[in-house]
This record gives sequence, structure tokens and C-alpha cells, in this order.
Amino acid sequence: MLGRGLQSRSGGFRPENLGQNALAIIGNLFFTFFVIGVLVFTIIAATYEPEDPLFHPSTKITNFLTSTSNATFVSDSTVVKTGEDFMTANETVFGSAINASDVISIETLGGDVEEKVARDCSGEIDKAVDCTDPEVFHLMMSAAIEQFKDIHFYRFGKPVRGMNDSSCHMAWRFRPKEGKTAALYKDYRSFVISRSQNCTLSVVSIGDYHSGGNARKRKKHQRPGFEKTPTGEDDKNSGIQVVGESVNDSLPVVESEKSFDQGRYLLYNGGGDKCKSMDHYLWSFMCALGEAQYLNRTLVMDLSICLSSVYTKSGQDEEGKDFRFYFDFEHLKESASVLDQGQFWSDWNKWHQKDGLSISLVEDFRVTPMKMTAVKDTLIMRKFGSVEPDNYWYRVCEGEAESVIQRPWHLIWKSRRLMDIVSAIAAKMNWDFDSVHVVRGEKARNREQWPNLAADTSPEALISTLQDKIDDGRNLYIATDEADTSFFDPLKDKYSTHFLDEYSSLWDESSEWNSEMTKLNNGVAVEFDGYMRASVDTEVFLRGKKQIETFNDLTKDCKDGINTCSSSAS
Repeated sequence: MLGRGLQSRSGGFRPENLGQNALAIIGNLFFTFFVIGVLVFTIIAATYEPEDPLFHPSTKITNFLTSTSNATFVSDSTVVKTGEDFMTANETVFGSAINASDVISIETLGGDVEEKVARDCSGEIDKAVDCTDPEVFHLMMSAAIEQFKDIHFYRFGKPVRGMNDSSCHMAWRFRPKEGKTAALYKDYRSFVISRSQNCTLSVVSIGDYHSGGNARKRKKHQRPGFEKTPTGEDDKNSGIQVVGESVNDSLPVVESEKSFDQGRYLLYNGGGDKCKSMDHYLWSFMCALGEAQYLNRTLVMDLSICLSSVYTKSGQDEEGKDFRFYFDFEHLKESASVLDQGQFWSDWNKWHQKDGLSISLVEDFRVTPMKMTAVKDTLIMRKFGSVEPDNYWYRVCEGEAESVIQRPWHLIWKSRRLMDIVSAIAAKMNWDFDSVHVVRGEKARNREQWPNLAADTSPEALISTLQDKIDDGRNLYIATDEADTSFFDPLKDKYSTHFLDEYSSLWDESSEWNSEMTKLNNGVAVEFDGYMRASVDTEVFLRGKKQIETFNDLTKDCKDGINTCSSSAS
């Protein structure tokens, strides 16, 4: 029996069965590898979560949000780029600048001047200055052009009475002479004017940036006081941001029930984009806006933003932010068809049953915009699930749709309130300053990835590097992540140094910015948060006449760590 059993068990290894057994073993091995591969792929697919939509960017976003240099600010994704960053500063768009020779001088008035010189005005010295007098207007224009030599003037508004009898307020539009951004700026200042005993008027002093509040608002249909090349009444058609104008970012309202019924809407609901970085948020939002324009529908947008922890002091994601804190909503609503989500649902609940309004629900991002062109329902709602990254809004614009949906970047500008702070800081330095960006912080402490950064950004090294780049005595704006700005005190012997916090009065509790933001936020004060700080710091840096970069000019270390310079520059 034992012999038969052994013979039976060993029968499978007979020579005539070896080929069959080998094939069976090989088949089992291939099947095992297949099962293991499927399991590994499934685990990776279920757990994979990209840090950012820019992690493996498409060609379009690569071209838009990256640079061919290793520059700190140019390619830094901390502050997202917006439409105005990519507009060419074409002088023909702005018109001709106003020069001193263009202003009619008092001397050209001839006989009237001689008559005034001959008069005895000793009894009229304290008489109120008539700010509407052309003589006063010409005098104020000439004084402004003479004092502010680093800007081009494009329009002067008619002067108005100031705070007392010797004060007049006047507004103007301008650009820095070496400005690189396609934007106009508005300033309005207070002029103190005196009258001598022979009736001669002179400007005693010109106030600080935005000191002439009475001239801020121009009445509707009022022609500007003087501009060399009139651009027409409607500045909105020029496509140029005007920083310093009053901001109207109130929510758009549907005029009537009939208008609401006739409208066609697109709404994105849910998704995993919440609390992501600002560039992730904007890349997804622009996909939604692009699809709405492609479908010729109004985008129903949620103005609330969750600010990512990378921008907050607490290190935690913060809810309750508003789109209008960071972007120019007035420009968006005037250039595209958008509605606030809260207002939309209020109108929808009032009228959809009564008027038979219908919804088309789309729960798969792979349903392309092209497939929805024939949808007649009043509302198309894209509903996104909970599994990342398939619940990112920008997935709608990938694949086949990427060549069809055009993200309308020209519709998104930075907040004009934040840009007005930038303009105020530059104005306090008379738009005549150089700038340097000094990266320290965590990178300077990480010697493995940035072995030379700490030494290359020390005060001694900075003085040595800058001496051939920045002239002694210049205004030098230092944008930096170094918390203790006294670290840079040795530079004060050579330059007039300036830092962001030096201008905190522009956003503190008593500031105009704080007042307007509190009003916008329904009476609740708004923090000048990390993203706002980075945005303002970056924009001031970019307005320097000379701009010195950390990773281009101060150190040979690579922006993203050792051996990454070639990839950063590609």
C-alpha cells in the first residue's frame, strides 16, 4: 500500500507530465502577478491625492503660471497670477501723457496778468481761494507735474474746495514712468494755496496720497478737467484696471421674474477644491467660468472662500472669507454674466415651481461641456462627490474639453482695494525706489537643500552684493519672510530701507481699507491675512525700478532645493 501510495503521489512527476506541469506553474505565476498588480493599482488609485492642480500641470497652465526664469516672485505660486499680469503695457492704450508744456501757463494770459500785478491785494490775502478759477487749476496742475517727476499724468480732474478757505482738492490719473503693469492709478490730494499782496497765487504744499477726499468722486457725465488725449466716457471698454477709483462690488440682482425665467444658469456644487491653495481654487473656478461662457449661461458662484492654512496665522484652514477680499468682483460682474449663489436660490425658490423651471443634474465630470450644448433646462447643476481628485472642478476642463473651454483670465483681476494699498506704499516712496526680495525662514535653516542661502542673505553678504546693483542712498524696499526686520539694520548705513509693516496704518482699524472691508463683510472686521500680505508685498516689489531676486541675484542655490535649478527654469 505504501509503495502504491508513493507511486501514486510521485506519478505527477513522470517525464511525460513535466511540460504540462510547467505550463500550469507558469500560468499560476502570471495570474498571481496580475492579481497583485490589480491590488496595488487599486490601493494607489484609492489613496492618491495630488497636493495641487499645478503638481502635474497641463500645457496651458504651465505656460500661464510658470516662468522661464528662476526668479523668486515670477515663478512663486504663493500669490496667484491674474489677468492684468499678462496685459502688455502699451502706451497707445493710455493715450499721451500730460507735460508741463501742455498746461496753459498764467503768463500766456497777457494783459490780465499785468492788471493783477498792478493791483493792491493786501486786503484780499485772507480771502477764500476760488478752486474753480482756471488760474488755480493751471497752477495746481503745474505744481503736481513739477513735484512728482517719476510719474506720467494722463488726466486731471477739476479742482474742488478743500477743508478750508486756502485748500483745494484735485484728482488725477497716472502711471509710474517705469511702470511695467498695464494699469492706471488714481490719486487725489489736498493743495494749500496762498495769495500774495500783488494777487499772485502759489502752491504752498501738496498733501499725502489720497489726502484730497473731496475730489475722489466725479459726478456722472462730468467731463474731466484736462486730458491731452480723451479716451471717452466709458473706461470699462478699455480693459485697463484703474486703481484708486471707488469700488462697487455689490451683488448683482435679477431685474424681474421674467428676466429670471428667461435666463439659463450653470452651478457647480460640492467638490474637493475647498480650502486648497489659491492657485488651485482659481484654476478650478476659471474652468467653471469658462464652461459657463461656452454654454452661454450665467455662472451661479459661491462668493465664500475657505482660506488654506498656508496663508493663515493660526495654521488652520479658515472659513468665512469672501471672493471680493482678494479679487475685483466689480470687473468680473461687468464683464461676465455671474450671480451670487444665495441670491440665485432665493429667486429660484420663489419662482421655479410657479414657472415650471427645470434642472439638469450632472454627477460625472466626464460628461463634457460639448455634450451639454443642447440642454434646454433652466439650470445645469454639476454635482461633485467626495473622492479626490475626481471631485476637483478643473477635471471638467481636462481631456477633450481642454482644447474647447477657454479659461477667461482677462476677467479676473486682483482686488483694487489691495492694489490701492500697493499704490499708497509706492507713493510714500514717490514711486522712486528699488526693491529686493530676501528669502530666509525655513529655507535658510535647511542647509541640505539650500546650503548657501543663509550666508548669501546675511547683512554683510547683502551689502556686498547690492553695492554694485543699487546706488547708495536709494529707497530700498525689502520684501522678506524674515520676521525680525532689525536683522537688516546694517543696510541702513547705505540705503533708506522700507518694509511692509512700516505701512500698517494703511490696513489698521482706522484705515479706509478696514472701513470699506468691514462694511463689505456686514459689519464684521476683516483680518489683513497672510495671502493679502504676500500679495501686497509682491506687488510693491514688482514696482521697484530695479528688482533684485533671491535666487537670481543673491545666491546660486536653487529656488526649489538642490539640483532643481534646471527644472525651475524650464
